[in-house]
Amino acid sequence: MLYRSLISHPGTNVTVLDMFDRSASLQPLWKQVEGFTEAIYPIMQNAADGVHLICYSQGGLVCRGILSTLPDHNVHSFISLSSPQAGQYGDTEYLKYLFPQFVKSNLYHVCYTAVGQKISICNYWNGEWMNGSENRPNPNSTAWKQNFLRIKKLVLIGGADDGVITPWQSSQFGFYDENETVVEMKNQKVSIISFSRLCVCLCVYVYIYIYIYSGVKKCWPSS
Repeated sequence: MLYRSLISHPGTNVTVLDMFDRSASLQPLWKQVEGFTEAIYPIMQNAADGVHLICYSQGGLVCRGILSTLPDHNVHSFISLSSPQAGQYGDTEYLKYLFPQFVKSNLYHVCYTAVGQKISICNYWNGEWMNGSENRPNPNSTAWKQNFLRIKKLVLIGGADDGVITPWQSSQFGFYDENETVVEMKNQKVSIISFSRLCVCLCVYVYIYIYIYSGVKKCWPSS
């Protein structure tokens, strides 16, 4: 997709940011948001015509944090590639790798603590609804919503063969109801972006494109 875009638009400047790799990816998401913001903001300032963000996996959450907290960003398109935008709740190999003593039903004992919130995955572990907890909106929600809605297009890409994101529909803001039945974004009463108390309502001001691809799998841990 990126290659085809470069052919269609020769001369496009492409910047790949190599930060928070491997074990550093487990650092708190807000710390990663701050680090990437510091690196991306000068690029935005030098791009008079605006920029497009292509963000993969957990990076999609980081990019969303950047878009929500930068009041003057000039991002036209946010392409979220296989990112757990609605959170994560499932017994997958990566969960067993990081938390071998826990399963999805009791991981909240770790994640919803001060210590757990220092681990990036716990920042978007979405099991509160299973345990009777309430996800309270952040007092900055209104400002974050306005900042996020500066984008023109939101592209959500995911598929059933992901193997890590659970449910995989989280890549397109779908998530479980109280019976662990997936409710797609369009069928939810309110479409909420939830990321460590970062809540933004998706409204009609943004064009949303949803793409589902099969046969694409994540590898964990990466070699």
